[in-house]
Amino acid sequence: MSIDPTSIPNFGGQPEPQEAGPSGPVLPDQDLVKQLLEQMELKYVVDDEGDLAAPWEQFRTYFMFRGEEEQQVFSVRTFYDRPHELENKAQLLELTDDWNRRTLWPKVYSHTNDDGSVRLIGEAQMLIGTGVSLEHFVSSTVSWVRASIEFDKWLVEQLGLEADIEGTPGDGAAPGAE
Repeated sequence: MSIDPTSIPNFGGQPEPQEAGPSGPVLPDQDLVKQLLEQMELKYVVDDEGDLAAPWEQFRTYFMFRGEEEQQVFSVRTFYDRPHELENKAQLLELTDDWNRRTLWPKVYSHTNDDGSVRLIGEAQMLIGTGVSLEHFVSSTVSWVRASIEFDKWLVEQLGLEADIEGTPGDGAAPGAE
């Protein structure tokens, strides 16, 4: 099964044209997601548990299939790596509540680690067990990835963290470091 590039919303470079995909429902799998990520020109890895992940500098997005047959779920889950102090959790919850009220996805929630740091996680899911249209699967997955990126940008703006990321991309320099 191949993805019709014209069905991929504008998300970067132009993929090479391919023949159109199937007209009926498809049962998405990891290979289909890999193909989609390649067409979106996104790097990915397969972790030790067999889950597909696309890493960014401040977060990583996982593409997971869970459940059995007719109840199988496709989940796009983003783990935001920026740690937040426990005393700021109330502010984070207010922000995530605002985001969750105003947007469809990802739905974002917090997780407090044993060390007291707070991390955020975004998630969107689709029931795929009986099959879905390829166009719906592609457009939803692309939208979820874009929304995960947008949430990180939005959170940085809301918390005034722009200075934390203004260094040269990938240089790892802390603000004010030379």
